[in-house]
This record gives sequence, structure tokens and C-alpha cells, in this order.
Amino acid sequence: MALTRGKLIAVIGDEDTCVGFLFGGIGEVNRSKTPSHNFLVVEKNTLPSEIEATFQAFVKRDDIDIILINQNIAEMIRHVIDAHTAPIPAILEIPSKDQPYDPQKDSILRRAKGLYSADEYR
Repeated sequence: MALTRGKLIAVIGDEDTCVGFLFGGIGEVNRSKTPSHNFLVVEKNTLPSEIEATFQAFVKRDDIDIILINQNIAEMIRHVIDAHTAPIPAILEIPSKDQPYDPQKDSILRRAKGLYSADEYR
């Protein structure tokens, strides 16, 4: 029986978020025992263009099924996240230590509300 390899979770977030998920085991080491970089630590001086490029690279990878991103960082590249309509990789916006989660900003929830309006169930 051949072993199938699972898919990865990628993280774009502040240092605390990334470290927490790395401690939880999301870090990936490829066959040559080198990190495959399935995370980006966003610091004060990280440019939105770098965040956007990393997000786009994660979306194109066939070994990533979920991208977790701090919601305050997602706001920096909102136009790119809103343009992503494929179900996989799923984009999940999460709170950071310093910023609370606002469901009004979450692109998945906004999209779901648009698809399933109250008028359809009357």
C-alpha cells in the first residue's frame, strides 16, 4: 500500500501567530530536510507587496489546502483575498493577539451572506 501525503496549512501572520502554529506542527520539511516555507511572519516593515506575493505563491502551490491569515494582515491585501474564489486553498481569517476578529470584514462570511440571503428562504 502506498502512503499518500497530506496537504499543508500555510500561515501568514504576526510572529506570535506563526510561532504558535509552528509549535503546533504546521511547519513542513521536504525530502531534503529543508524547510518548505509554508509561513510568512509579517513584521512592521513587511511591505504589502511581499504579503501579496507570498499569498499568491501559497495559492498556486498544490500541496497547500488551507491558508490562515491574521485578519488585520488580510486587510492589507483585501483586494487579492476577495478575488480568490476557488474553494481550495480555503482562506481563513483569524484574530491576532493585538487585533480582535471582526466578522464584518471576513471575506468568506461576506460571500456567504451574499449567496444565502434571507429572501431565498421565504
